[in-house]
Amino acid sequence: MKVLFIGGTGLISEAVSKLAVAQGIELYLFNRGERDEFVPEGAQVIRGDIRDAAGAAEALKGLEFDAVVNWIAFTPEHVQNDIQLFSGKTKQYIFISSASAYQKPQRSYLITEETPLNNPYWEYSRNKIACEELLLEKHRSGSFPVTIVRPSHTYGITAIPAALTSGKHPWSLVERIRKGQPIVIHGDGTSLWTMTHNTDFAKGFTGLLGNPEAIGEAVHITSDESLNWNQIYAAIGGAAGREPKVVHISTDFIAAHTPAGTADGLIGDQAVSSVFDNSKIKRLVPEFSATVPFAEGIKQSVDWFEAHPERCSVDGEWSKMLDTLISRHGVDAKLLSYYV
Repeated sequence: MKVLFIGGTGLISEAVSKLAVAQGIELYLFNRGERDEFVPEGAQVIRGDIRDAAGAAEALKGLEFDAVVNWIAFTPEHVQNDIQLFSGKTKQYIFISSASAYQKPQRSYLITEETPLNNPYWEYSRNKIACEELLLEKHRSGSFPVTIVRPSHTYGITAIPAALTSGKHPWSLVERIRKGQPIVIHGDGTSLWTMTHNTDFAKGFTGLLGNPEAIGEAVHITSDESLNWNQIYAAIGGAAGREPKVVHISTDFIAAHTPAGTADGLIGDQAVSSVFDNSKIKRLVPEFSATVPFAEGIKQSVDWFEAHPERCSVDGEWSKMLDTLISRHGVDAKLLSYYV
């Protein structure tokens, strides 16, 4: 099977690329070469930028694939370009959507693929929904063979996954925990959440490649393990070797006292309990099973960072923001207790 990944070296996709090659898939990666250390041996790399439509068409000229996966499509314009580029040149186009597109807050804590798509809180999610609608419309017209995959909070060895954290410097959270500095958990920390290791995601995903039963379908791929946020941060502390010093702060307060956009993903996704029914992916890919518990996965991440000290950078601005947030929350709590 001949497959093209647009991207293929990111947080989620690098694990899928590695497994695809191991399974004997003839894998091509089309990207700009910014994370070449995660290109698996055996994959063929085509240099280019998918945002340059003309350049991408030239770089991929004459090539056809059994499946094309775009790991970095985020807007309807992105997928419209792909429709023009790959129509008639692939038997399957897989769009990477997001489980954050599901209704927020949903009517039931248990999410299935039948859960409505509606997220008024996060533009990222609304754009993913618009992409899905465009692609399914093309599929229904008979002109484009699409499969939609919705990851939830997926991580790997290069990530320290959490809610209110530094995206560019994930080690910052471990650094604060080890120094005994307080960290913030939204709400009371008892809402449920699902963390999925990228190697588990990969096992479900590769089973969809070239799978005729997956054409025209949308499916999420997540772990079956559900933890509350207190348990998640306790596991991070366990991997870091120190119990976290925790301050619980309401999501609304966090949003009101952090820079614009900081809490968008929190409000639009992580603040709502999310537990997934994985019956559909298990039906489409019977061999799929998520086997990496979060306590084990986060330990692998901490070990990886410690083996790569150059990646243990600390985000001073983020840490300062957290200190300011905690300070303001403390002042407000004192005032409230005074007036009560």
